[in-house]
Amino acid sequence: MAFYQFKTEQIVKADLHTVWNFISTSGNPKKITPPYMGFDITSGELPDKMYQGMIISYKVSPILGIKTDWLTEITHVRDFEYFVDEQRIGPYNL
Repeated sequence: MAFYQFKTEQIVKADLHTVWNFISTSGNPKKITPPYMGFDITSGELPDKMYQGMIISYKVSPILGIKTDWLTEITHVRDFEYFVDEQRIGPYNL
């Protein structure tokens, strides 16, 4: 099985604390996902900040507007550096 990895970089004109507080707030992925993807969080009430072990469920339309269930787990969080979310159920093999 082939393994592909996508890496990119983007310059954001804001300080680290502002950016981290935005991206680590559980409700904000919808704000940065393109509207055509129909991204809706279905987990119900979520805490303000993500944490390791957190499970988040979504409905999303990544292909041809077809709604699909998507479940991710936040597996690693290093404040002000990075977080890792891994798909548990969704449209991708890995």
